[in-house]
Amino acid sequence: MNPFARISAIAVPIDEPNVDTNQLCPTRFNKLPRGPAYARVLFHDRRFNADGSEKEHILNAEPFNRAQIIVADRNWGSGSSRESAVYALYEFGIRCIIAPSFADIHLNNCYKNGLLPVVLGEAECEALRGQLRDRPGATIAVDLDAQTVTDARGGIHRFDIDPVRKKCLLEGLDDIARTLQYQRAFEAFEADYRNERAWLYA
Repeated sequence: MNPFARISAIAVPIDEPNVDTNQLCPTRFNKLPRGPAYARVLFHDRRFNADGSEKEHILNAEPFNRAQIIVADRNWGSGSSRESAVYALYEFGIRCIIAPSFADIHLNNCYKNGLLPVVLGEAECEALRGQLRDRPGATIAVDLDAQTVTDARGGIHRFDIDPVRKKCLLEGLDDIARTLQYQRAFEAFEADYRNERAWLYA
């Protein structure tokens, strides 16, 4: 997993609440091998016609097609638990989502794939989206170490994050990499266990 420390990037406002994982990744794409093709999966049925041509959608329009941050409304990522919804976001280029609330499983899937979910108040998110609508292409800066979001006007918004999740994002640790940090302790335990119970291995 790639580490996440800070980002300053174009942000896109998505004003609707309850954006679910079936919109982020329609069901028929769930078994697609992870890779660049997932960039077109994101909001696929809302972004593309049956012939593959683009529909009118904010993520198809300049400059938002180069966004790396989404500022969303409440209950982002509701619906099914599909991790492929995060693959679609990540392969499109999204590295951070700011919203008043997230569906729990989707929130966890974001953390496990190096995508930072930031919870800010509804009024803060609404104000951020307003800035982005007024100034298309405006950038937002997110600093994980400082736990701050700097909006398009220079205002600073602080957010909370679990210390373990913060450490994993900063160091690029997925579940396997985090477990392997304790490899020496595992090996020492196994060696002691074998010495103390040699009769089990006779």
